[in-house]
Amino acid sequence: MSYCMVNPVKESKVRKELNEGTNISIIALVDALIEEAYAMRASDIHIDPHEKEIIVRIRVDGVLQDIYSFPKEIQSEVVTRIKVLAGLRTDEHQKPQDGRFRIVLVGKPVDIRVSIAPAYYGENAVLRLLAERAENLTLEVLGLSEGDRKKIEAAMRSPYGMILATGPTGSGKTTTLYTILKALNTKAVSIITIEDPIEYAIEGINQIQVNPTTGLTFANGLRSVLRQDPDIIMVGEVRDPETAALAVNTALTGHLMLSTLHTNDAATTLPRLLDLGVEPYLISTTVNVVVGQRLVRIICSDCKEEIALEEKEKKSLSELGKFALANPPERLFRGKGCEHCLGSGYRGRIGIFEVMVVDEAIRQAILDKCSSSNLKSIAVEKGMSAMVEDGYNKALAGITTPEEVLRVIHE
Repeated sequence: MSYCMVNPVKESKVRKELNEGTNISIIALVDALIEEAYAMRASDIHIDPHEKEIIVRIRVDGVLQDIYSFPKEIQSEVVTRIKVLAGLRTDEHQKPQDGRFRIVLVGKPVDIRVSIAPAYYGENAVLRLLAERAENLTLEVLGLSEGDRKKIEAAMRSPYGMILATGPTGSGKTTTLYTILKALNTKAVSIITIEDPIEYAIEGINQIQVNPTTGLTFANGLRSVLRQDPDIIMVGEVRDPETAALAVNTALTGHLMLSTLHTNDAATTLPRLLDLGVEPYLISTTVNVVVGQRLVRIICSDCKEEIALEEKEKKSLSELGKFALANPPERLFRGKGCEHCLGSGYRGRIGIFEVMVVDEAIRQAILDKCSSSNLKSIAVEKGMSAMVEDGYNKALAGITTPEEVLRVIHE
């Protein structure tokens, strides 16, 4: 029984278990794999079957990397063990299945969401680790500049209206909303959330899990929540016209509403609401602020080095925009790669943001049904720092690299 590990971990329990040969314990192997992935700060574990092996990959700081190659003969046992943990049917191999379970790692509860799907070479499994790692997050720790923090804090003080976080999947939108909720969470207000999934529990807040099988959708959940006398409501995502209409009307009737949308940037959010059937006057009346964001990897502090500008770096700067060319740095920073960052040169992530305040100029542009590019131009004229500019400023400060900013912007 052979295996390969691309990024070896000292004292790997997975390695030890695989070395047991025919005496291998699948239970211990799966437990060790989850434990190692958690120690590496992974958000996901992918168990992908191939013709002659199983490739195990983990997503660290948003990037997938291979870590193990398991022997093909243990594939069904590994998948069956994961099904047992998640309470799924072990005799079903032709249909996708979803479940979840909870374990305790390093004294902390970790919820793990499981997705099993039939693939060409057998069933695969994806495990998402929903660890409570946002306990000490603040708007400053997220990476928001002082100016952007003040804009969001002003919107938080409003007794009604909408705060929207926007960006692609995995850009940290939910974490931003959780951070805002934690700041708003006092005994004087009632806060209710409707989420899919509940990523981590916040004490003092009523959190509701969406469950389509019982008819509990975002829209139906929002209707029910309104009868529970809330002051602040968070809806995990506005993804259909019904939820959009309910969210806007909720914000209009004296509630502070937080939610997310999948759009490329802050300016695109407002036309997206129009596409979902919300009237322009309702958008201009209810939306207080829109936070566009991405997550960039932070240069590893253990192998960080200063570098002189070369052609590669100059090309990256030219792609970042006029402000980068107008203010070129003399030096930048990069991570060489070490055992602490698994050779990537990066360790951890931080947000890059653009915060659009819906002021009178933006409201009029919405009523005029201006394009997203016009909305963005108006917002920049009014002092909004574009997301790419915020990323460039973080590269100048030695937090990340221009290449990393370009990677996430282009994604």
